[in-house]
Amino acid sequence: MIVVRDLTLRRGAKVVLEGAGFVLNPGEKVGLVGRNGAGKSSLFSLLAGRLQADQGDAEIPPRWVMSEVAQHMPETSDGATDFVLEGDAPLQRAQAMLLEAEASGDGHAMADAHVALQDAGAFDSRARAQALLLGLGFAIGQLDAPVNSFSGGWRMRLQLARALMCPADLLLLDEPTNHLDLDALVWLEAWLKRLPATMIVISHDREFLDATTQVTLHVDEGQVQRYGGNYSAFEMMRAERIAQAQQAFAKQQERIAHLQRFIDRFKAKASKARQAQSRVKALARMEKIAPMLTAGDFQFEFREPANIPNPMLALREVACGYGSTTIVRRVERTVLAGQRIGILGANGQGKSTLVKTVARMLPALGGEIVEGKGLAIGYFAQQEMDLLSEDDTPLQRMVRLAREVSPAAREQELRNFLGQFRFAGDMVHQRVGTLSGGERARLVLATIVWQRPNLLLLDEPTNHLDLTTREALSMALNEFEGTVLLVSHDRALLRETCDEFWLVTRGGVQPFDGDLDDYQAWLLEVAKAVQRGLPPPEPGGWTVTPAPPAGSASAASSAVPSASAAPPPAAKDKPKGGARAPESSRDERQAGKSARAAAASQTRPLRQEIARIDERLARLGTEKAEVERDLAQPDRGAEAYADLGRRLAHIGAEMAMLEERWLEVSTQLESIAATP
Repeated sequence: MIVVRDLTLRRGAKVVLEGAGFVLNPGEKVGLVGRNGAGKSSLFSLLAGRLQADQGDAEIPPRWVMSEVAQHMPETSDGATDFVLEGDAPLQRAQAMLLEAEASGDGHAMADAHVALQDAGAFDSRARAQALLLGLGFAIGQLDAPVNSFSGGWRMRLQLARALMCPADLLLLDEPTNHLDLDALVWLEAWLKRLPATMIVISHDREFLDATTQVTLHVDEGQVQRYGGNYSAFEMMRAERIAQAQQAFAKQQERIAHLQRFIDRFKAKASKARQAQSRVKALARMEKIAPMLTAGDFQFEFREPANIPNPMLALREVACGYGSTTIVRRVERTVLAGQRIGILGANGQGKSTLVKTVARMLPALGGEIVEGKGLAIGYFAQQEMDLLSEDDTPLQRMVRLAREVSPAAREQELRNFLGQFRFAGDMVHQRVGTLSGGERARLVLATIVWQRPNLLLLDEPTNHLDLTTREALSMALNEFEGTVLLVSHDRALLRETCDEFWLVTRGGVQPFDGDLDDYQAWLLEVAKAVQRGLPPPEPGGWTVTPAPPAGSASAASSAVPSASAAPPPAAKDKPKGGARAPESSRDERQAGKSARAAAASQTRPLRQEIARIDERLARLGTEKAEVERDLAQPDRGAEAYADLGRRLAHIGAEMAMLEERWLEVSTQLESIAATP
């Protein structure tokens, strides 16, 4: 377990944590929450061994393997899969052992190295690494692409996959969802739920925390408070704790005031002097309860638009892309006043390209965008620095914007306005390049609010916002009188602000008739179809649920009886003495014979198909056993192991498909046999 006692941490002159302590049990999934600057990342650095405690200690079992997502952008020409495999520390050690043993010709050492490779899962390591990459949104063609050919966001996904590849006892994740779309986010949640290791995650995505954690550590005012439960449970328990503390403080204040009134009234009266002195001593001995202080809430609101055209804009056969490359084509959509539209789709499908085209940041490659009269767009880019200059200060940015929008604005008015977004004092003169991601995001929001837009185009606005600011943004969007187009992986924000959804997929844009739960269900259906080699279901048909994947053939055979093993129909009693049977009996026998013949004719193709499936499954079982024996051989190269791993994966996929078909055919046979 992890035990932290009387911990004090300083960063420069600032005391981040003082006298903090908590205990985490093995296998617990922990959410680390608190406002920006409270000390969450410092605590991570301490647990990872990059920081030393100024006082107290943090005990972590010495044999635990630790894994975390590196924050630097990798620069290497290694392939994506190879880069991820390097995160598997036991596998890398085993491979190094083998190379060293082979170089020295030590047979015993080579045997030990092969045992270590088997323990590290070397035979399927490449398949596991590629499964991580595919789950995080990489295409099959990107699995071996050089790392330095990817953009910054995709390289951070590579770092996440590399951290997940390590069979760690302790996994530290700092904002793992920042560069993920909803598809990858749903996959990551499912993966982390199955993780047996202890996990500590910093995240500002409340739904992600609710889905993946059972314990919450709250960092506030230099202390760490443990709560049993996910983020929603933590909010309820903390609110109750604050209410109880405030009640206790108010009650004590009433008691203090009562004692003080008695002292003031009777301290000069001889007959009451002793009682007054007794109350003075009681007041001095009383352990004072401090008032429960919480961080001030951040709130803002969008200004009322000068006018609201309807429709806002119309997209007619619009094509979006870069240069000569078209990503989204033939977009036919109309945006009306007051709509709240969430834009869904996997990364790379063109969500940001569509928003940039509507925001006039990219020219349309075809078609026509018809804007309503008086359309005023407020655009939040996924990368804030696309809208800001590193050498600017917040005040300079606002002064320049004010000249364009409202020339009469005074500097003091701009200072007061920036103060509403937590840019107080000298912060208005701080260079944008030195601001944190959250501070830059608040500055972009400030510039949007000042422009009084009637159409908001928001592309991942919450990437660097803490939970308090996210809630403030959600409230402001709900009160906004104009129209919103929102691209976000923050499901809480999408649920709270969007009434309808567009889906960007397969080079087009179409309405998605459903909510976020329906979208997640559709994503699961798509994943199942891909695994089975079937075409993915259409978005409009997400409610059609395919048959659940069958288990093993043996399990299926125990659940569904074979038609060939069904007992024959009961024979009719023969009449005694060789007497002729009545005509009705002969007719019944003839009818029964005809029915049995018809049933046999109907079931013959099904029985033949089951026989073929059984034969093929037997051959595949033999082939699988041979491949597994080959994988256990120590004298094969890395490429041979990779080929065998791929062959084993193909065998497993074909067996799963055949077993499912076996179950379907057996069910049909059982249904025919049960029909009178």
